[in-house]
Amino acid sequence: MATVVVGVDQLAKWWATTALADGPIVVIDGFFQFRRTFNTGASFSLFSGGGQVLAVIAFGVVSLIVYVLGDASRRLEAVSLGLVLGGAVGNLVDRVFRGPGLLDGAVVDFIDFSFFAVFNVADIAINVGVGLLFVVAFWKRK
Repeated sequence: MATVVVGVDQLAKWWATTALADGPIVVIDGFFQFRRTFNTGASFSLFSGGGQVLAVIAFGVVSLIVYVLGDASRRLEAVSLGLVLGGAVGNLVDRVFRGPGLLDGAVVDFIDFSFFAVFNVADIAINVGVGLLFVVAFWKRK
């Protein structure tokens, strides 16, 4: 699952960097567009410019998920962790390779609902994976 997420994420980011270089593609005026941005921070551009620290944290999260995946007892749990892992690696690839120095690259975001933050495929995978992990956690309690 994680490999698929990283592949789709990186292909989508490649598309965004080339197709959106001259400006956004408006899908629904005032509501939804594809607009390329580069985020050097975390979600919602928090900690802007803190890419190196965020990259180190991401390496730690990736390591922890790989460790926990070995103990995933249910398919939904494994899929959930795979989504989070793939999303974390997808954004980590940007931090490693899309900057002038070590770990200071910017994450490519391009999915823009005008009322919300601009995000990417990796962000979607992380959020869906975390949501599914909550389902798994409550399911285990029953």
